[in-house]
Amino acid sequence: MWEADSALLTDLYQLNMLAAYLEHGLTETAVFELFVRKLPSHRGFLMAVGLEQALQFLETLSFTPTELDALRGLGQFPDSFFAWLRSLRFTGDVDAMPEGTMFFPDEPILRVTAPLPEAQFVETRLVNLLHFQTVVASKAAHMVLAAPGKPLIDYGLRRAHGAEAGVLAARASYIAGFSGTATVAAGIAFGVPVYGTMAHFFVQAHDDEVLAFEHFAHSHPKGLVLLIDTYDTERAAGRVVALAPRLARKGLTISGVRIDSGDLGQHAARVRRILDEGGLQSIKIVASGGLDENALLELSRADAPIDSYGVGTSLTTSSDDPALDCAYKLQEYAGTARRKRSEGKATWPGRKQVWRWYDERGRFARDLVSLADNRHQGEPLLGPAMRGGQRLPDLPDLTASRAQAKDQLARLPPSLARLKTYNYPVQIGVPLRELAATLDRRSG
Repeated sequence: MWEADSALLTDLYQLNMLAAYLEHGLTETAVFELFVRKLPSHRGFLMAVGLEQALQFLETLSFTPTELDALRGLGQFPDSFFAWLRSLRFTGDVDAMPEGTMFFPDEPILRVTAPLPEAQFVETRLVNLLHFQTVVASKAAHMVLAAPGKPLIDYGLRRAHGAEAGVLAARASYIAGFSGTATVAAGIAFGVPVYGTMAHFFVQAHDDEVLAFEHFAHSHPKGLVLLIDTYDTERAAGRVVALAPRLARKGLTISGVRIDSGDLGQHAARVRRILDEGGLQSIKIVASGGLDENALLELSRADAPIDSYGVGTSLTTSSDDPALDCAYKLQEYAGTARRKRSEGKATWPGRKQVWRWYDERGRFARDLVSLADNRHQGEPLLGPAMRGGQRLPDLPDLTASRAQAKDQLARLPPSLARLKTYNYPVQIGVPLRELAATLDRRSG
């Protein structure tokens, strides 16, 4: 009974705390920040994506009568609580890093300032939206660096952990630098370019491989890409050479061939030679099948004659590092800074800003996390995104977010750009450290 914008997409403990806040009058302004505590083992940087969906969720937050009736069925809350839920709307402010921005541990990518019940209730869905797209965008960005100059297409919907995940993965990877997706819904919803070829079972449904190629060519002449590894990859490439002149006489042009199995580099080299000797130098080679950034990096270093790649499972599931140690924590309430001191999960208190400095070539040099009311000469990374429950006009669209990500990739330090281990320097400002020490003394 829930939809993607349902207020029921929350944890029960959010509602439990909400009822207690209201009963005891804890409704003053709170500041929460979303950040990542540490980098996953296979990532040298992260890319913030998901702000658009987060703002949409906040802007449309409300409980429908049907949802309220369902909550009543739990039998855990008084009638007075439902009266408050019926009128619940998000009225606060949001500051955030623009989508496509690189970030590192301890750096808040989103700050929410609102009455405590509102600011806390939205935690679950905000983390859900920002965490997932950031995971996928970060994975995709590493793939873009591993295959420089080569178009990458998202093939991952069928292996994604749910429909929403598949669609949002297509959006996140496109922002990070992928050229498009095979997911039709993402193309319609977001304007991500959609690409598609054919499957092995289309070839298997025919008694003759060449006839399968001909049928597909006549039905889908635009951007025609033939899948050639159903039986014997090199033999099929030879059949493409023989077929191409016949199709050309009918005004049909083969744009590419796709290889989806075996040693992709070796097959691509053989296929390239067969196509070139047959006078088909213009035909591109597309490779897919179990690819991740490590495989892409190996193919790039081997100078494999592959023109573009389709990437599926490893992208949409971020299979090597599927989750981030991220958190959405209270940093200020009723004008007073707050600090969590739990072992291994301590937070830096107060509302913060992240400043970035660049070297003489315009590449990232170092970041500073400090209190937002400090002023520094570096570039502040968090900016206003929503005021009074309404998103600000002229926020970056998908094209601008994609351009932001491209610029950020170009500015990475050389080690990170080459996917090497590098501990990027993130400093914690002296005023922030002093505030934390003061709060520690007060709390004993």
